[in-house]
Amino acid sequence: MNRGLVVEDLESSVAWLSRALQGAFPGIEVRTAGTLAEAGRLLGEFTPEIALVDLGLPDGSGVDLIARAGRECANCCCIVTTIYADDAHLFPALRAGAGGYLLKDQPVERVIEQLQAIDRGEPPLSPAIAQRLLRVFAPETAENDDARLTPRERETLVLIAKGYRLPEVSANLGVTRNTAAGLIKSIYRKLKVSSRAEAALEAARMGLIHTDF
Repeated sequence: MNRGLVVEDLESSVAWLSRALQGAFPGIEVRTAGTLAEAGRLLGEFTPEIALVDLGLPDGSGVDLIARAGRECANCCCIVTTIYADDAHLFPALRAGAGGYLLKDQPVERVIEQLQAIDRGEPPLSPAIAQRLLRVFAPETAENDDARLTPRERETLVLIAKGYRLPEVSANLGVTRNTAAGLIKSIYRKLKVSSRAEAALEAARMGLIHTDF
């Protein structure tokens, strides 16, 4: 890697992400951009080979830059560097063409190691992200997950995945709120999830609902 771009609006993050690039690829020339507009200009002028892209920028989402890089700078490997580990940020970034997803809560030394893995053909992924992806793309476990849920729990999961809140779940099932809450708690425990977004993703993986994920 000879040319690297850091797309980040926080100066403190710019500094250590630049150090990470320089540590991973000695001699690399690093440019920085604090906005989507500036980063878009550098895609054409600087033609980076690697870009570390924050998702929350002052003038938009880094996802848009990743998609643009795929169209205009095909040789650029875009790696997300963010504080967000949730599905709502992860999957749009991957669909846009991100080649990796790193969380900023890691030591710079760890990030350097993950970036160096690119040369070995390994996508740089924070452990929490790698584990999430393994769960999502493990269809052989879907039937087992589904089988562990009772018919009533599967019915409840569909309602959760559709965005129904506790009172609505209770009303649709014809049970008390306490009973509905107990069903939801059991579903979360069996599927090893902790949010409605994750529950919706599991429901889609089981084929219980359709989604864009």
